[in-house]
Amino acid sequence: MNNIKRKIEKNFKIITNELGNSSDIVKRIININKEKIGYIYLESVSSDDKISNFFMKDISSYVKEKKKVCFLELFESLKSSIPNSHLKIIDKKEDIFFHLSSGYTCIFLEGEKKVIAIETKTKLDRGITEATSEAIIRGPKDSFSENHNINIGLIRKRIKDKNLWMQEILVGRRTKTKVTVSYIKDIANLDLVKKIKEDIEKIDIDGILDSGYIREFLLKGKNSTLPQFISTERPDLVSMSLLQGKIVILVENSPIALIIPALLIDFIQSPEDYYQKSINVTFIRILRVMAFFITIFLPGLYVALTTFNQEIIPNELLISLAVQREGVPFPTAIETLMMILTFEILRESDIRIPNASGSSIGIVGALVLGEAAVTAGIVSPIVIIIIGVTSISGLLFSDIDVVNGIRWWRIIVLFFSCSMGIIGFIVSFLLFIIKLCSMEYNGVPYLAPFAPFYISPQKDALIRTSTNKIFKRPIYLSQKNQTRMRDNNEK
Repeated sequence: MNNIKRKIEKNFKIITNELGNSSDIVKRIININKEKIGYIYLESVSSDDKISNFFMKDISSYVKEKKKVCFLELFESLKSSIPNSHLKIIDKKEDIFFHLSSGYTCIFLEGEKKVIAIETKTKLDRGITEATSEAIIRGPKDSFSENHNINIGLIRKRIKDKNLWMQEILVGRRTKTKVTVSYIKDIANLDLVKKIKEDIEKIDIDGILDSGYIREFLLKGKNSTLPQFISTERPDLVSMSLLQGKIVILVENSPIALIIPALLIDFIQSPEDYYQKSINVTFIRILRVMAFFITIFLPGLYVALTTFNQEIIPNELLISLAVQREGVPFPTAIETLMMILTFEILRESDIRIPNASGSSIGIVGALVLGEAAVTAGIVSPIVIIIIGVTSISGLLFSDIDVVNGIRWWRIIVLFFSCSMGIIGFIVSFLLFIIKLCSMEYNGVPYLAPFAPFYISPQKDALIRTSTNKIFKRPIYLSQKNQTRMRDNNEK
């Protein structure tokens, strides 16, 4: 049912009342040769300069003309002459509120039950800056922002292919947030694309304020401490993932893009790996894998050996540990857990404090607290070393979801080790491996290409070969269009 009134004043009164007489409403009625034209916009999201350029100049031309025009001629003339590529005709009241909030100016003509909406939005974003949550050593310095169109443009300027599809879905009953599903049509798994779009369309919630909302709905309550989506601010990582056959979700007002699916190997790799020599990258990746296991299992292994299985430790080392623990009032498990929690609090505070002073306070805090705890006889020096190595190893991973997953598993391993010694440690290790092997997203195993083992993707897994020797895309992501580069030596 058409619920737009023919009288401009009535429409303005309805809009003003339903918007609670908000202070940012601007409305005006102009008389042109006995015909009335009214326009309304929200100055908080609209630009006065654009309104003058796209609308007022055309109105001024009619005012100068002395000839009489009827409202039908005026409506059609305005619709065809306003120099704005984002011009829409609205015939429902609900659409008026959506477009006003989106930075449009709505134009009413007396006697006409349709509205002309032209885009006059102002810039409310921080522009293109360097990523704040991901350190960029080498590579492009641009990052996503809260501007949805800019985010799409950052991808399109890297992938100039007609098969790069961007499909938009409005989510949220009140926010009506734009959610764009991006993929390369002739590479990506279209069944997965269809499933993701259906899941997004089923979301029924008041509002979507960040991409994290979408991730929660797509996971559908799957209990996993390690992430199954990659969250990133980097357009180059998004472009690499699209070319591999992955799917990217961009959410309006969020600088974080979601890449689906994520595998464990994705968090061992980094975009900078593709901008450096392959032999150096292989060494770095091996270091990351070692750090991953050290940060999870080292505290538990120390507690298991020193508390239950001291016969495994060489005598000289055991005597040294015993001397260090002399006078410490707490059991090894308690002092280890206490220092783990202390270092985690320091790391969390380091993240929350502004960058100008955060790192220095975190380092000084760790040194001062560690030295004070040893001097006071609360903990032994070896525990400070164990927790220090554990914490430093964890710093190799910047993704907050990976960090949180490591925290959970570190506590789980420590609990099993405190309960059953080396047997508990082995049990927790097996549980960790079993959990990783059982994880998958839409049939893509979390441990691919290691379990199941794929030969071809090993060229760019843990060991990285030269770019000119990687001819195929990962087969576990998509089986279409496997060739990423032609082998000139192939007959």
